[in-house]
Amino acid sequence: MATTSALRARVAGSSSAAEIDDVIAAILVARFNGRSIQELCAMGGITLDDFTQSVAYREIFGRGEARGVALGEARGEARGEAKVTLRQLSRRCGPLSAEQESVIRSLPLERLEALAEALLDFEGMADLNAWLAANT
Repeated sequence: MATTSALRARVAGSSSAAEIDDVIAAILVARFNGRSIQELCAMGGITLDDFTQSVAYREIFGRGEARGVALGEARGEARGEAKVTLRQLSRRCGPLSAEQESVIRSLPLERLEALAEALLDFEGMADLNAWLAANT
């Protein structure tokens, strides 16, 4: 902490001040990745605000956010596809059992899309059961 304080004091008020905070945050995250943010700030002698403004923090949490958003979008798309497919299957094949619905809802998006296309050729429940047996 004495070293980071000395570095920060040396560049205070210069254009390098933010860069030093970025370097300190990156080193702390890389070296002590199992610690809380508060612990990292205390160890590095930087404020929480300085830490959260660092490039390292923004990249780590930006990636996590982007990954979470993409995952949420994929799940939402799969749910929507399942909902439409289930409605179409009910019209084409008759009422579905709870087990059939559960199996269909658990299909990955690619399989749901394949089922949605295949159901256009279904003539009844036997076709659905055959498709599920072959594809799950």
